[in-house]
Amino acid sequence: MVEKLLQSEIHWESKEFKRNEFLKVSGSTDTHIYFIEQGSVRIFMTDENEERIIRFGYTGNIIVSLDSFLSEKPSELYIQTIKKASVKVASKKDFYQFIQSCEEHMKFWIQILEDLVLQQLEREKDLLIHSPKERFERVLKRSPKLFQEVPNKYIANYLRMSPETLSRLKKS
Repeated sequence: MVEKLLQSEIHWESKEFKRNEFLKVSGSTDTHIYFIEQGSVRIFMTDENEERIIRFGYTGNIIVSLDSFLSEKPSELYIQTIKKASVKVASKKDFYQFIQSCEEHMKFWIQILEDLVLQQLEREKDLLIHSPKERFERVLKRSPKLFQEVPNKYIANYLRMSPETLSRLKKS
């Protein structure tokens, strides 16, 4: 269905982003949806000057600053490339015209939202688990591609552990 989305009547703008470039910064309103053709990004916020990674996106993923996209209000989230990325960008207006044009398109959007909710619930469970080993194993099982696409320092932040702890867990 993602391929159909990209070939649809939605106006997708292709953009190239260098490593560490921002697609969205904290305090801004973002009414765009992104498809990552190549590369990887992290979605994070800052808490007392400490970054807190909440999600990753890589080749083939649709990402969005969902709070800002839905509410059209500023969000505390940043979306930043981890490595060079090719991204297709569509406006909320174009995207909503597409999903409202037929029932199949609306089902596709509902599927995306349902997947995001389920991913968020899994993420919350991960954060409630005290054992770094168990958090690591859950994420490895759920997202093995993450460990090939994203540097360890970012994965460690996402898992709320030190890079050294992550390194030890990967070796064991």
